[in-house]
Amino acid sequence: MLHALFRFLLCLLLGFGLTAHTSAQESDASGAEALSQAIEQAAENGVSVLVVDSSGRLLNAPPEAGPQTGETSTDVMEQPSALMKAQSRVAAFRAELNSRLEALPYSVFEMQYILRQTSPDGRIMTYVEVLGWSVLFLLVGRWLSVEIYGKRFAKRFVVARIQATPEGYQDKMPFLVFRFLMGIGATIFAMIFAALISHLVFGSSGDPSIEFTVTAIYTAYFLARTVSDLWRMVLSPFLAQYRIPVFSDRDAKRLYIWASLLATYDISSTLFATWVGDFGLNYNVYALVYGVLALVGTLGNLLMVLVNGRAISNAIRAGRMPEDCSWLVRFLAVAWAPGLMIYMVFGWLKLAFDLVLEHEVSIPLMAGSYFVLTTILVVYGAINYLIERYFRRAYQTHAMSEALETAEQPEPAVLETGHAAPADVIATAEDGSPEQSDPLGAEGAERVAATLDAAPDESGGFDNEDEISEQVVHPIATYEDLARRVAGILAFVVGAYSLLIVWSPDASWLSTTAAERMVDVTVILFIGYIVYHLFRIWIDSKIDEEVGDIPVAELGDEGGAGGASRLATLLPLFRGAILAVVLVSIVLILLLELGINVSPLFAGAGVVGLAVGFGSQTLVRDIFSGAFFLIDDAFRKGEYIDIGDVKGTVEKISVRSFQLRHHLGALHTIPFGEIKVLTNYSRDWVMMKLPLRVTYDTDVEKVRKLIKKLGQTLMDDPVVGHTFIQPLKSQGVIEMQDSAMIIRVKFMTKPGDQWIVRKRVYQEIRELFAREGVKFAHREVTVRLAPDQAEGATPKQKDAALGAVQAAIDEDMLEDMGGPDGDDR
Repeated sequence: MLHALFRFLLCLLLGFGLTAHTSAQESDASGAEALSQAIEQAAENGVSVLVVDSSGRLLNAPPEAGPQTGETSTDVMEQPSALMKAQSRVAAFRAELNSRLEALPYSVFEMQYILRQTSPDGRIMTYVEVLGWSVLFLLVGRWLSVEIYGKRFAKRFVVARIQATPEGYQDKMPFLVFRFLMGIGATIFAMIFAALISHLVFGSSGDPSIEFTVTAIYTAYFLARTVSDLWRMVLSPFLAQYRIPVFSDRDAKRLYIWASLLATYDISSTLFATWVGDFGLNYNVYALVYGVLALVGTLGNLLMVLVNGRAISNAIRAGRMPEDCSWLVRFLAVAWAPGLMIYMVFGWLKLAFDLVLEHEVSIPLMAGSYFVLTTILVVYGAINYLIERYFRRAYQTHAMSEALETAEQPEPAVLETGHAAPADVIATAEDGSPEQSDPLGAEGAERVAATLDAAPDESGGFDNEDEISEQVVHPIATYEDLARRVAGILAFVVGAYSLLIVWSPDASWLSTTAAERMVDVTVILFIGYIVYHLFRIWIDSKIDEEVGDIPVAELGDEGGAGGASRLATLLPLFRGAILAVVLVSIVLILLLELGINVSPLFAGAGVVGLAVGFGSQTLVRDIFSGAFFLIDDAFRKGEYIDIGDVKGTVEKISVRSFQLRHHLGALHTIPFGEIKVLTNYSRDWVMMKLPLRVTYDTDVEKVRKLIKKLGQTLMDDPVVGHTFIQPLKSQGVIEMQDSAMIIRVKFMTKPGDQWIVRKRVYQEIRELFAREGVKFAHREVTVRLAPDQAEGATPKQKDAALGAVQAAIDEDMLEDMGGPDGDDR
């Protein structure tokens, strides 16, 4: 009985043991399976560290992929940081690099085996022989293309198009593009010759590996020659007159040689690495060959930048000194070399990283940089060519219309005064061209020079032009300048987009909302930039048209000449307002595009305007007074006015005040609200009256006839005759003084011309009176003393008499000037 019970207990224990063992095995299997899945998921999520407890349970298991609910986790610890990801990738790179270097000897044996198997005769040297014969045939074809195609065919067309002094893109670009196309023709000629000779010597191989090798060699030759011809088109090393960038002949040739050789090496090394990869050879060999060749090319490009950096910086500044360039140009001239060198180094590091980790390599960054540069040059050159062609045609049309108008109505000759001479002064040369006669002779020329107190220099201007301040010209002064600036911006945008394509061929992030909004903002800013400068150039051109015919007065001149037109006076005021409206509109559109509510801005502007109106009553008075003065056309820019306390030429008009330049140089700034009475000396006509002191024995009738005859002579004078509105005439005796009769003469001229005419009239009257015996009276003051003091006057009495004489003379001179408020000009 006991024995039976013992056997039953033993069976029961064995059953429990087997059950426990089976469950343990199942638990171990399930735990191993869970651990394997966790490792795979961690590798996908970029986690390189897994924490496991003593029982084998994962403590930092990555989150399992589940159905997307559209909600993101808020626990930052659930996702690895960027630093951890970078560390994981570097660790993976080092591990993979060590693995590939260890397997490299076996990879070489594998590569040799594959090359022998793909070779038609089982020899590796077959590919070397194909390379040697192909290069030899291409070099012979290149030589024949120079001797036959170049010298006997293309030279006739290329040389015939060479100009001695081409100007701008319109003259240079067609020739450069034509020569580039002829260079492509020479390359194709050499390739056709090499292919024909190879076929005649070796026949058709029929082997895919040989054909692929020959195709790679010919492709490398074509691309290398095309890039070399492109650099020749850009730098024009052997035809300096067609060189667009500012390089010396030595710098252009050196940069052309460097760029051509490095382009040839980069293209050949890239295609060789592609040949290794496409041939199905071992990937370790492909990565090693590609990386080493790219490293040598990167070092060569860095050396090219160091050798040619100074010349390229000078070309970026267009040959100007750094202080003569804008801050942006100075920055680009300094920063391009370090930026490009960093880009080259980073490009090779990225290529090496992708090769080792066996990532997809789309376009090498160095090849991409050449592609970006080529895109920028092509776009910029093409747009500038179209701009120059359009504007030159417009200028020619305008010049032809002006020539037709001039032919219909001959332009009067222009004398030294800047005024047109009458038609009878213009003679005709033997060839039918207008020729100016010299009716004045040597004496007349001296008289004109003495009258004007200035003589033209060799350039056709007057000596006092150096004294006139130079006007600051905006860098974008014409529509052509704006078009060139837009061309540069478009070329930069195209280059930037090309660079993005090189970095990210799929560019999926461009379809995001943020990228689309950024593109919209950029387009708005670009269009706003163009609209702003269009309005500014239009207003400035209108101002130049209005003030273009106004003669520039000499510094220190008496003033009084006719001013600018009313439009030329008002446009500078409206210019700021119009440009401000355009700028504010662009900013508001930009804010609306960004989703910002602009309604509070309008309300705030209204409140600010109301506060300014109540707090600055003087400012409001000045603004409204100026507005009404300008509406009434009381004065214009360039006119000579008198407001009581000060007088001068209107030099600048603003919203609140204006500036007067006195003829002695003082500059007065007057608020509009301070003007009570305004006298304008530059409107319509000016009457000039000149008093002449003659002796009492002068024949007044004779003087009247002489003045009348002189007035007729001056009306026919080629220098000042056209300035008269009424001729010089005598008004007779207007006053009898103690020592002289005062005879007054008068004449009427255009505003501003009275001063030149007055000089001439005084000079002619002096010469006329000297010839006719008319004497000028000198000022005399008679001092009478008492009979008993006539002989023995004391020094004190003599000084008192002299003081009385001086007072009398000063009083007479003051009266001749028109009293204490007379014109002091």
